[in-house]
Amino acid sequence: MSTESIEQPIKQKSEPLFGKKNRKLLSNPLDADNPVTVQILGICSALAVTVQMKPALFMAVGVTIIVGLSSFIISLMRNLIPNRVRIIVQLMVAATLVVIIDQLFKAYAYDISKQLSVYISLILTNCILLGRIEAFAMGNKPWPSLLDGIGNGAGYGAILMITAVFRELLGSGSLFGYKLLGSSYIGNGVMILPAGACFVIGLVVWMQRARNGYREE
Repeated sequence: MSTESIEQPIKQKSEPLFGKKNRKLLSNPLDADNPVTVQILGICSALAVTVQMKPALFMAVGVTIIVGLSSFIISLMRNLIPNRVRIIVQLMVAATLVVIIDQLFKAYAYDISKQLSVYISLILTNCILLGRIEAFAMGNKPWPSLLDGIGNGAGYGAILMITAVFRELLGSGSLFGYKLLGSSYIGNGVMILPAGACFVIGLVVWMQRARNGYREE
C-alpha cells in the first residue's frame, strides 16, 4: 500500500513593521551611516540654510518628507518601470513632491520660504534623494524603502540642526530668533558666513567619525 506524501507549504514569517532590520533603516542614518558625516552628501545645502534654526528645521522636514515619499512611491512602481527610463521616472516623482512642498511652504511659511529661496527646488538634485531612490527603493519593498528614506532624511536634518544651533547662537546670540546671550553680545561674523558652516560641519564630521572609530580604507 503506497501513500502519497503531500508537502505543506512552509509559511515564512514576515518581518515585523518595526523589526530589528527595519529599525536599523531608521537608526543607522542617524549615526553609523549618516549621509552627511559618513557619506559626505548634501553638504551644499547644509552650508547655505543653517544660518538660523527655522530655515534649517523647515529644510530638514522638507527633505525627510520628500526622500521618504519618493522612495515609497518608486518602490511601489519598481517592477513597472523600464530600466532605460528609470532615472526620468525617478526625477518626475521627486520633482512633483518638491513642487508640492515648495508650494506648501509658500502658503503657510512664506518668510521661511523666501529665506530658503532656490534651495527647496534644489532638493531635486540632492545626492541623498537620488541615491536612496536608485540604491535602495528600486530593489526593496515599499515599507523598508519608506523607512530608509525617512531615516536618511532625518540623519541629514539632524546635522543641519546641530550646525544651525552653533551658527545662530554664536553668530547672532539667539536660537529660533529668541535672544539668549543678551543684547550686549557681539555676534561672531564668521559663523554667519559659509566659512562658519564649513568649520562647524567639519568639526561634527571629525567628532562623529572619531567616536565611531571610522577609518578611511
